[in-house]
Amino acid sequence: METPLILILVIVAPLWIILHYVTTWKKTKGLSAEDETNLGQLRRNAERLEDRLHTLERILDDEVPDWRQKFND
Repeated sequence: METPLILILVIVAPLWIILHYVTTWKKTKGLSAEDETNLGQLRRNAERLEDRLHTLERILDDEVPDWRQKFND
């Protein structure tokens, strides 16, 4: 009676636990729909901020031509 119990505890149980967590990990491996939505919003916000920055730099280039030299030092 002890031999089957030992085999189950030493071989079957660890394999079962490992396989369970491997399949769980594979299911949750990718991004969720909510994560993809948030990532898309963050990307759009970053693009808008980059456009604003370029606009501000163009305005400063027209208004104060040497502003880059003053503030990069």
